[in-house]
Amino acid sequence: MTGLTGVVFTTPSALQFNKELERNITLMAKHLMSLMLFCVSILIFGTSTYGTSLDEAGQSSTAKPINPVVSWNATLLTIVRTPGAQPKTVHPTRSFAIMHAAIYDAVNSIDRTHEPYLVRLRGVSRSASQDAAANSAAHEVLVTLYPAFQPTLDAQLKQSLALIPDGADKTEGITIGTAVADQILAARSNDGSNAQPVAFVFGSAPGDYLSTPPNFPPQPQFTSWSHVTPFALESASQFRLGPPPALTSDAYTNAFNEVKSLGIVNSITATADQALTGRFWNGAIQNYWNEITQTAAVGHNLNTARSARLFALLNLSFADGVIAFYDTKYTYNFWRPVTAIRAAATDGNPGTLADPNWLPEVTNTTPDPAYPGAHAVISAAGASVLNSFFGKKDFDFEVTSEVLAKVTRSFTNFSAANEEATMSRIFAGVHFRTDLTSGNRMGREVADFVVDNFLTPVHGTDDSEDNR
Repeated sequence: MTGLTGVVFTTPSALQFNKELERNITLMAKHLMSLMLFCVSILIFGTSTYGTSLDEAGQSSTAKPINPVVSWNATLLTIVRTPGAQPKTVHPTRSFAIMHAAIYDAVNSIDRTHEPYLVRLRGVSRSASQDAAANSAAHEVLVTLYPAFQPTLDAQLKQSLALIPDGADKTEGITIGTAVADQILAARSNDGSNAQPVAFVFGSAPGDYLSTPPNFPPQPQFTSWSHVTPFALESASQFRLGPPPALTSDAYTNAFNEVKSLGIVNSITATADQALTGRFWNGAIQNYWNEITQTAAVGHNLNTARSARLFALLNLSFADGVIAFYDTKYTYNFWRPVTAIRAAATDGNPGTLADPNWLPEVTNTTPDPAYPGAHAVISAAGASVLNSFFGKKDFDFEVTSEVLAKVTRSFTNFSAANEEATMSRIFAGVHFRTDLTSGNRMGREVADFVVDNFLTPVHGTDDSEDNR
């Protein structure tokens, strides 16, 4: 293909491979991962209700076309859920944002109905294959970020491209996807994500964050993540929250006593459903919301271009939400409930009573400061993006737990899922209500900023179909 050029603000170096990950993943783990991803591809590519399968001659059948955006999102979820695959010092939301930004810019270079995120290609045919561009972009990103899984990812790309008719449009789509992905990767190559975490010194005053029992992690996580370059925000501190409530305030007293009563392991106050809710959501919250978005995309029969925009808005919001909440977390270094309840005799508040043996319902607490709550930020951002995209309409869907096998919960709208996921942190015993209300506000502000300023319709186009 000729005449394809790119204009983008990039850094000159390519994204560096994570050598430590490549050395540490054993051959057995690679075989296991290959089997897992093969099973995922069978589920995605081989079902008559959700994809197209290959016949005995290797030709694609006439079943309903695959949504490549959803399928690669599912693949990345499988990778980050695999022990050892995700570098411990790199937050996985970065990978999702890079992949979906690349998919979006590649597809939008052909569709041209919205502003690009970062890369604008010239000389692109409107007839180029959007599916080929999406598949190629996703593959290029994932083999760069997770080189240990290249054989399996290559096989998935080959299978996905086999479903697209051969010809110039397919070839051009592949070229577009690779070109866009390489520029997105280059732009993120020096974003600060490879920096070593900042050593953290635990405080000694009441309210200071301390390592939490019973496992007592030696250091909190992602201490330097607020220094990563945001994907959309002007700075990590753009939506920095004000301080948490004073230890002697009514707001703190009420929040303290609420989590002390409802969040203790084997609580006699919490209902069985509340305790289950606390355990159900006790996984990586961005994974839940990516799966919710998969369900919404399929349920609304989104095409490739609309899916690409939806998942890009979602994951740009998540990535920047994480950068933003770590900025606030490590600005205030506020203690977790398990520390606060055990040390309540030191807080100067007669309305809070100590329990030196108190443990949360989920036993271990995430190793970072309490304020604001990550689940609250991510869930509010996810619901805000989905409500903006589809309109605040009822949509029945189920959510599967990251940590409780074969347990699902049902919802009739995205806001209800946000509310439950947020409140679950009280029932889990790991957050005060004030962490969550502030976190919800931050999540909405980040998502609203992304939706209002990025991937917006080009002048003269109708964006109303996103809200059908």
